[in-house]
Amino acid sequence: MPEEGLTMKTYAYAAEFEAGDRKGTIVVSFPDVPEAITQGDDIADARAQAEEALGLALLSYPQRELPLPKVKAKGKGATMIAVAADVAAKLAVLEAFAVAGISKSEFARRMNKDEKEVRRILDPKHPTKLPAMVQALRALGKRLVVGIEEAA
Repeated sequence: MPEEGLTMKTYAYAAEFEAGDRKGTIVVSFPDVPEAITQGDDIADARAQAEEALGLALLSYPQRELPLPKVKAKGKGATMIAVAADVAAKLAVLEAFAVAGISKSEFARRMNKDEKEVRRILDPKHPTKLPAMVQALRALGKRLVVGIEEAA
């Protein structure tokens, strides 16, 4: 449980599940992230595909120099889908860097890393190891917190 006054951000959005055209297919869409649409052969497959589609769609926002969509859709019948942990960490780094308003060279200095390595960390398409993302977030005054929830 977070301490009073602390806010925690999650990268979870409401998903809508509906029957597809093909028998047994389930189509998943996200009202707040229109680029994220996918389908699965059953509910478990649809959820897994939804997590991946949401992650890919959200990682496209920084590439297009757009802020991540606000979470608006909630309520009855909505299923919240969170991105994979590595995607959440990458999104957190990208958002924190954008808010910090510092240069890549200043970020590299704070991390005690080469600027080339910092460019890779800030590349939404480049897979970055968790320890590097933890270090990047610390350099930006943030802390990565991991949570556990029941799998659907």
